[in-house]
Amino acid sequence: MSKPPFNQLALALAGANVEWRDDGAIVLSSQVAIPAPPRSTGVWLEDWARRTPEATFLAERRADVTGDWRRLSYGQALASARALGQGLLDRKLGSARPVMFLSDNSIAQALLTLAGLHVGVPVVPVSPAYSLLSQDFAKLRYILGLTTPGLVFAEQGGPFERALQEVDFGAAEIVVAGDAPPGATRLDDMLAISPTGNVDRAFAAVGPETIGKILFTSGSTGTPKGVINSQLMMTINQEQIAAVWPFLDHRRPVIVDWLPWSHTFGGNHDFNKILRNGGCLYIDSGKPAPGRFEPSVRNLREIAPTLAYNVPRGFEMLIPYLEADTDFRDHYFSELDVIFYAGASLPPHLWGRLEDLAVAARGERVRMFSSWGTTETAPAATRVYYTIEQAGVIGLPLPGTELKLIPHGDSFEIRARGPNITPGYWKSAALTKTAFDAEGFYIAGDAVRLEDPDDPAKGLIFDGRLAEDFKLTTGTWVHVGNLRLETIAAADPVIQDCVVTGHDRGFVGLLVFPDLAACRRLCLGLAIDAPVEKVLADTRVRAALVAGLHRHNTANPASSTRICRAVLMASPAMIDQGEITDKGYLNQLAVLTVRAALVERLYAEVAQADELVIEIC
Repeated sequence: MSKPPFNQLALALAGANVEWRDDGAIVLSSQVAIPAPPRSTGVWLEDWARRTPEATFLAERRADVTGDWRRLSYGQALASARALGQGLLDRKLGSARPVMFLSDNSIAQALLTLAGLHVGVPVVPVSPAYSLLSQDFAKLRYILGLTTPGLVFAEQGGPFERALQEVDFGAAEIVVAGDAPPGATRLDDMLAISPTGNVDRAFAAVGPETIGKILFTSGSTGTPKGVINSQLMMTINQEQIAAVWPFLDHRRPVIVDWLPWSHTFGGNHDFNKILRNGGCLYIDSGKPAPGRFEPSVRNLREIAPTLAYNVPRGFEMLIPYLEADTDFRDHYFSELDVIFYAGASLPPHLWGRLEDLAVAARGERVRMFSSWGTTETAPAATRVYYTIEQAGVIGLPLPGTELKLIPHGDSFEIRARGPNITPGYWKSAALTKTAFDAEGFYIAGDAVRLEDPDDPAKGLIFDGRLAEDFKLTTGTWVHVGNLRLETIAAADPVIQDCVVTGHDRGFVGLLVFPDLAACRRLCLGLAIDAPVEKVLADTRVRAALVAGLHRHNTANPASSTRICRAVLMASPAMIDQGEITDKGYLNQLAVLTVRAALVERLYAEVAQADELVIEIC
């Protein structure tokens, strides 16, 4: 039986130039032409402020009892950016003394970001977790020492009080938008500054090579790296995307977005998408985490997005609400052009449920796309812009970006070269040197497979992190990326996420982070507030896990794919220990490090006597 059709969108003609090399490497490049980018992101802001000055650019919930939307137009955004830009120039800020952000997404942070980009003062967005959740502030101190900011911004003084008191910010001026600690500057005072001709001269001097941002990698397996983001990286990347997604020019995009601006997905991909295309961004204070998701649901009940950008965990938490409320479902899909996931692969069962919801709401499937990239690639290096029927496909190289695929077992290591690639790492020549090969390709450390082994132009499939793959003692490679997705799907709904184990061991195991809500539903008759440990020890939960993994093992009997033992973990992944990022996805290597003792129990000879360890085969 054929599936319903997809929604119609204007997309570029898919294809790629293919160079086969004698050493087995393949180089792919796009056949799509790319228009010249503007010299800076500020050109976009000036353009939309002139063309559509009253159109809403940014919106966020007010903190008062009404909780209504506060809206900021393009004209207001430009005026505020110019005033703040004057304030940055008055303070003689620049590359040696940039602007640092401690808090999460907000209109205030957006305006300071736009101001810095407008007058050539780099901005340094830092994960709020480094100030709010960290116990020792080690990563915050490291970033402070590396970047030496002249101005540090926090939305509210209260939540950041401990960090502001315990961390030495040196001579940096502390600026807040809300309640101000002693000695801090109020953002409103900076907004009252009258811009002078110095702002215009500074704006005119900003060019493609001007440093716009220093974005830090998560540092979950080591020290965070400061990735230099030039103006060219940000502007060219949006033009690359628009060249293969021409539908973006057909109507103003609308997104409801929580993705943190301290990461390239939210801060570059999503924010700049709205700015380049004159769209509207509703800043979502929710997060795909227990107890923090309701604000996202409330916002999406009011605002119908044209683009749904999220990580898989975000879609996973949203789906039950859409399935339970047909009015909400129909509203959510009413204006939707694209469902876009990144940051991690979308498990197949979630793909299917989203398709079913779209068909029920509209009688057609909404296209689901993804891409591949890193903080170093601005972030997109590939993009899906053709019909796909499964998750994991990351598409073809964007116009102007070359991909080098180097054979690695039965997959390929992927490397990238192009104008959207970082010039290097902040104050780290050694890191910069090792990040590029002799031909100037950025070494990302990721693996891909060809969708069609005989025709690379058919597209690429993400195959995980090379550093996560390992060999069993038999010498057999285990490809973690695919195996993780397959086991999550097989044991649905018990597994929310999992970590694959087995490096230098005799068999493959799993550390399972359970879907506690689903597990509780399996335990009919168990008290609704029963402890997590009791839920996970319930025979019905364990039987469901074993049955699902048995099905997986039957279909995948090889030693590299067969799951022999598993552990259902009662404690969630911890962001402060690097196990989970503030984008909501697991870091496999960090979990294995933090929970090394649990891995040892999984492989102990007497594991059968351990109540935590579940035998699968």
